[in-house]
Amino acid sequence: MFEGFATRHVETGEASVFVRYGGDGPPVVLLHGHPRTSATWHRVAPLLVERGFTVVCPDLRGYGRSRGPAPTPDHSAHSKRAVAADVVAVMRALGHERFALVGHDRGAAVAFRLVLDHPGAVERVALIDCLPISEHLARITPEFATQWWHWFFFAQPDTPERVINADPDAWYRGDPRVMGRENHDEFRVATRDPEVVRAMLEDYRAGLTVDRRHEEEDRAAGTRVRCPALILWSLRDDLEQLYGDPLRIWRDWATDVRGHGIDSGHHVAEEAPQDLAAALGDFLRA
Repeated sequence: MFEGFATRHVETGEASVFVRYGGDGPPVVLLHGHPRTSATWHRVAPLLVERGFTVVCPDLRGYGRSRGPAPTPDHSAHSKRAVAADVVAVMRALGHERFALVGHDRGAAVAFRLVLDHPGAVERVALIDCLPISEHLARITPEFATQWWHWFFFAQPDTPERVINADPDAWYRGDPRVMGRENHDEFRVATRDPEVVRAMLEDYRAGLTVDRRHEEEDRAAGTRVRCPALILWSLRDDLEQLYGDPLRIWRDWATDVRGHGIDSGHHVAEEAPQDLAAALGDFLRA
């Protein structure tokens, strides 16, 4: 995976962030979702390098090979605001003050927070399989609670750690034929690590508490995404099924919005890398 890419750990003050980076050209950051690592981009990143970009793929705080501080009672140590600050610090350490930004799933929530907190750092943002967390919570239905029940299970204290760590391979399932063997092996090492599992759960606990509060404060203040925003979603996932056209919701949060669905399951970077790289490349070059 990632032939020609370099790797390093960047110390941000609060976290030690593992990052892969390669290519030459305008910088773009790819942020993975739960329960993946930066390896989920192993098919997309080289395609963007071929299109002339410098591509940076970090493991989010606590995920994969990145490490952060111990969890805090208010979950702020794993808030999207804290993780977004990690990404800015990583990019500055690599010599990039401004960059394009792509996030999938939980990584998209981090990307959304980053562009709100650090608007001067982001040229363009692409958000995949994502709505603002507060929008999900404002639209809770029996269908949402049934299909996304893990949000509320992960938010419970202690119990999810015991359940997941009792048999992580059964809980976190992945097919190496779909994911790619090396990506699957890296994902499996991460999900078998109780420290990683704890951090991933703290991500969700933060989502229902401090992250939601930050979004509600932004909404009340009229804070919006001002840079161009591309919204993509997996047609064989349930975002459109639950909410209809995601662009309609995102237009309340962003000034310049466009996007479309991609014929894929949830892990689009692994399942439809060519289509995803084409959509990202066209948007980032516009």
